[in-house]
Formats: sequence, C-alpha cells, structure tokens
Amino acid sequence: MTTRFEGFPTSLTDFLAELAVNNDRAWFAEHKPRYEAEVLTPALAFISAMAQPLAEFAPEFVAVAKRSGGSLMRVYRDVRFSKDKRPYKTNLGIQFRHRLGKDVHAPGYYFHLEPGRAFIAAGCWRPAGPALRAIREFLSDNPRGWARARDDALADGFELAGDSLVRPPRGFAADHPVIEDLKRKDFMLLRELDPADLSGPEAVDRMAGDCRTATPFVAYLCAALDVPF
Repeated sequence: MTTRFEGFPTSLTDFLAELAVNNDRAWFAEHKPRYEAEVLTPALAFISAMAQPLAEFAPEFVAVAKRSGGSLMRVYRDVRFSKDKRPYKTNLGIQFRHRLGKDVHAPGYYFHLEPGRAFIAAGCWRPAGPALRAIREFLSDNPRGWARARDDALADGFELAGDSLVRPPRGFAADHPVIEDLKRKDFMLLRELDPADLSGPEAVDRMAGDCRTATPFVAYLCAALDVPF
C-alpha cells in the first residue's frame, strides 16, 4: 500500500549522491533497503498523490504508482549500446504520460530530481519519425496556436529545452515564420525548481500548478498527434 506523500526527504538525494560514487551492483545490492525506503517509497507516494490533480486538468494523462511499468522510471540504465557501463541512474525520474503512450517519447509531464537539481518538463522528448513529422506539419499549418501556447508558458517562467537541427527539416521553407521551432527535435518546456521547495507535502500542489501552466502546450502537441486531451 502506498504511503501518504510527506515530501522528498534529503536522504533521497543523499542516497543518489552516494550511488554516483559507488555505481556498481554489489554496493546497490547491499544498500537496496535504503533505496526502497529513501527513494522508492516517497517516489511512489508522490505519484499516487498526483493522480487526483492530473485527473482534474489532464484526464488523459496517468499517474501509475508501480515499482515498474508505471510512472516511475527505472533506476537501471540500458547499457547494451552504450560505452558507459554504469548500471544505475543517479537521478529520480517520473513521467506522467498520455494513456496511449508506449514510452518516454510520448506526450507527458516529467519530474526530475538529482543532488543539487530539480526540474519539471512537459511536452514530447525525441518523438519518433512519424510523430515528429506530424508535429512539424501541424505547427507549420497552425503557427498562431503554437506561438500562443509557447509564449504563455515562457511568460510564466518556462523555457524551451532540447535539441534542434542546424538546417531546416526537409519539406519546410527556410523562411517559414516559425522555422526555428520547426527545426526542433524536442518539443519540451522546462522549468528549474529549487530542491529545497520539495521537502514537504506542498510539493504536490507546486508540481500540479506547474503542470497546469504547461497544459495548453501539451494540449497543442496532442492535437498535432491526433490524440485526445
């Protein structure tokens, strides 16, 4: 049973900092009870607490408080095709994705916490080819709606994040009014948070408020991908 969310304890980032120094399977196995108590338990409580506010302003997005297969991102790194063979992530990642989404590339709201840094992000990270094309074509045809959703979020303290192409994508004119946005490979908003503000139960209201602010941006991307919002 998930416990009530009381905030992210400092012991959570303490554990992640120690994991960064001791990123090996033997150390993690020895300290797994700490991971369960100091990282997993508050993370699942936070996800559970976010379910109700999400249902109010973004009902197609889900908060699933499960150890695996839910909103909590795995602590285990996929090292199959990486030169970096460290087995564990040293951050807490939580994604509230669209109910039709299959992976982290789906539209969603994302929360990130690591020693010394926290942020919220919203939108689509590295959408696959067909989805990327759909977003770009929708943006090209509906630049005013894009500019409104983008600029309202920027005025409220978000920033655009992610990578972009150097040249215009194929099929889009270099002088298109929003060509710089059409070059984007990530359609993400990001807002830095103060980790000290997340130590109490009010972190849920803070996160929900930021998600609500980013909702017109996320809704625009859902329209581009022809999925309900």
